[in-house]
Amino acid sequence: MNPAQLSTAIVSALTTLSEDGRLSLPDGVPATVVVERPRSKEHGDYATNVALQLGKKAGLNPRALAGMLAEELAKDAGIGAVDVAGPGFLNITVETGAQGQVAADVVAAGDRYGHTEVLAGHKINVEFISANPTGPLHLGHTRWAVLGDAIGRVLSAAGAEVTREFYINDRGVQMNHFADSIIASALGLPKPESGYAGGYIDELAKAVEAASPGIFELPPEERLVAVRAKGYELQLAAQQQSLERFNTHFDVWFSEQSLHASGSVPETLQRLQDLGHVYTEGGALWMRTTDFGDDKDRVLIKSDGELTYFASDTAYYLNKRARGFDNCVYLLGADHHGYVGRLKAMAACVGDDPAQTLDVLIGQLVKIMQGGAEMKLSKRAGTIVTLDELAEEIGVDALRYSLARYPADSPLVLDVAEITKASNDNPVYYVQYAHARTCRMMANAADLGMSLPADFDPTLLSHPRDGDLLRALAEFPRVVASAAELREPHRVARYLESTASTFNRWYDTKECRMLPQGDAPVTPANEARLMLVVATRTVIANGLGLLGVSAPERM
Repeated sequence: MNPAQLSTAIVSALTTLSEDGRLSLPDGVPATVVVERPRSKEHGDYATNVALQLGKKAGLNPRALAGMLAEELAKDAGIGAVDVAGPGFLNITVETGAQGQVAADVVAAGDRYGHTEVLAGHKINVEFISANPTGPLHLGHTRWAVLGDAIGRVLSAAGAEVTREFYINDRGVQMNHFADSIIASALGLPKPESGYAGGYIDELAKAVEAASPGIFELPPEERLVAVRAKGYELQLAAQQQSLERFNTHFDVWFSEQSLHASGSVPETLQRLQDLGHVYTEGGALWMRTTDFGDDKDRVLIKSDGELTYFASDTAYYLNKRARGFDNCVYLLGADHHGYVGRLKAMAACVGDDPAQTLDVLIGQLVKIMQGGAEMKLSKRAGTIVTLDELAEEIGVDALRYSLARYPADSPLVLDVAEITKASNDNPVYYVQYAHARTCRMMANAADLGMSLPADFDPTLLSHPRDGDLLRALAEFPRVVASAAELREPHRVARYLESTASTFNRWYDTKECRMLPQGDAPVTPANEARLMLVVATRTVIANGLGLLGVSAPERM
């Protein structure tokens, strides 16, 4: 019996109490109830404070309500005992058979285990990299490539319809500087002072020539346009390939230039004008964001007639909303703290409730240390540390997991030697090794002719260590749902580490042996524990998959 099933049982008990007149809830019976694992085993398998939450609303002493619930829940065949503790907590002990059934449920669900429908009906856009197509992706993009992708995965697992979006900053003078840099390299000229340096420009110049022979012999103005287009195409393709190799997928690559070409920006300005949230001052056009909590009003069109980035940001947000997204998730860098207030005010200016339609996550910087020194980057100086180089040096799995296991707003210092070593002190190794161990156990079982029992008896998983592992596996759907609702995939990583630890303690317990000793025959208890091993493998593999990390069978 897992937390979701217990939540359903408690809701059913509340419904029964309401229907027979013993309980009156002005807001009705809640659709779900929070059920958690208590810190102490003495408090049972699960606990809930639902009586404390509803007692006052129902005009009852919480402890009295808890007693009524305990009486109803005791009728459930899957519940062994319900104790009322303190001012109204309910401590629930699950029947051994109901607990053991979790293993079979996990195996039956397979790669769908952990998926829920808590966000079903929600259409969510996750924009998690915004970059110029003028160079390789670098360390500054890497954290978002991991976290944004993982957020998209847990949102999907929670039932949401998710679109992962890359915003291409392909408008502005930097595109001409980019083209000038490529041309200078091809013609053997000094790089422009405002241009881009680095070996990748020289390689790109050769690739442009190979793709379009004679392109550098065109008249200057025609050449600039042609090289800009071809360089853009090739560099964007390189970024896409880098991300796919890094196991990060985008559904939409949205061009900033297309936003302006489509007329979305003037349409946005007109809409704001109609809503009365813009004004002219000093020759510039302003949005009155202070009406909605921003620290100052924001310029949309400068006095020289140039559009600001904020005008584009507003049009882009409305574009997403027009595409039917209920919620727009933004992952922004540490230097964008000021954007939170202005984006929320912008959403309010166009008539939305930003608490419902907008989530802005601010990520802190990451430092990668190697040999006691920080790996530096600078796109223009040509000393860039690229995503490809990081993935090759550290490994995709180690890099992804190390970045995924911390909240976005935690500054990180990662040491290459530490996150790549094959040691139980290395979290990614520890979790992957636990998965590999389950695979080895399954292979050993197959060698003995063992198979999953057709008549699985869940009561055979009765040892306290069995119970610890079963409760850990039962928590997985709740952890995934929480990670999705809070946009915090690090919860999955920390859960995996805890579950791997629980599994290893189970593995070291002699009374929980899966394989028969010596020449002893295979017993139903051995097969029941094989079911538990397969369930553990399933959960660890599913969890690693949500982080975009592989689940190796051998290490």
